[in-house]
Amino acid sequence: MEQRPIIAFDFASKKEIEKFLTYFPIDEKLFIKIGMELFYQEGPAIVNFLRRQGHDIFLDLKLHDIPNTVQKAMRGIAKMGVKITNVHAAGGVEMMQAAKKGLLEGTLEGQPVPELIAVTQLTSTSEEQMHEDQLISVSLQESVLHYAKTAEKAGLAGVVCSAQEVENIHQATNDSFICLTPGIRPQGAGVGDQKRVMTPAKAREIGSNYIVVGRPITQAQAPYQSYLQIKKEWNGEV
Repeated sequence: MEQRPIIAFDFASKKEIEKFLTYFPIDEKLFIKIGMELFYQEGPAIVNFLRRQGHDIFLDLKLHDIPNTVQKAMRGIAKMGVKITNVHAAGGVEMMQAAKKGLLEGTLEGQPVPELIAVTQLTSTSEEQMHEDQLISVSLQESVLHYAKTAEKAGLAGVVCSAQEVENIHQATNDSFICLTPGIRPQGAGVGDQKRVMTPAKAREIGSNYIVVGRPITQAQAPYQSYLQIKKEWNGEV
């Protein structure tokens, strides 16, 4: 089955989205990441707007709070009908279990329960920053692997991680455990504020289950053509 790269809709308004979508055929069903910037400007209405057009949604809000609060928040997220959502693994096993429970409670009858994944270490975080800012003394790889195992223990579907950590995570977790990898850049593209990046072809080779691509598509001169090229690389067609 052909896989779609997830497009990071790092826009500030619905108006910007409507303009961006004019570059795509109306029947092209996308997989879209809605993060904090967009969601906090437009709210659940933007999720509904995009879902009505047939697009799948990864709601990337990275919940991290006490278990009871996260559980209640997830009940509301589940009602939106998103495909994937997430929490911070740093919140711990109890919080992640509460998040999963909230999704089960909030999913409407007859609808699929959203996949729940956990953020390990942000792809903008370097090992030096992790040591200094988070006071974590182990290596970045060890920290990510620990968070992945913790998410698996909590019953989550997988993690958000750098593509550079995918192979180790797959070796340490069950066969169905998902690795969703942001920081994907086609060959020759700038890395921006990402520290740990990889090409779509390499991400496919090492076993990423989903990839997230933002600026190489959203800021391209020809967004649809850039999307198709990245999609081909991701599916091993070039």
